[in-house]
Amino acid sequence: MKALLIILAVLFVTLTVVLPLVEKYAPKDDGRSSGNLSRFIFPLVAVLIIAQIVRYYFF
Repeated sequence: MKALLIILAVLFVTLTVVLPLVEKYAPKDDGRSSGNLSRFIFPLVAVLIIAQIVRYYFF
């Protein structure tokens, strides 16, 4: 139980330190990259669902 609390504390501290730094120094998004990324999301989700169905029924 002590190890779990230590891990959670380290994760919390890391998030509170790293997240503001990432937001500050991240490149500004112009909207084109998110549209380009969303083009791939649904096909990848479909492939994942099909792979899970195959895994469930055949393995």
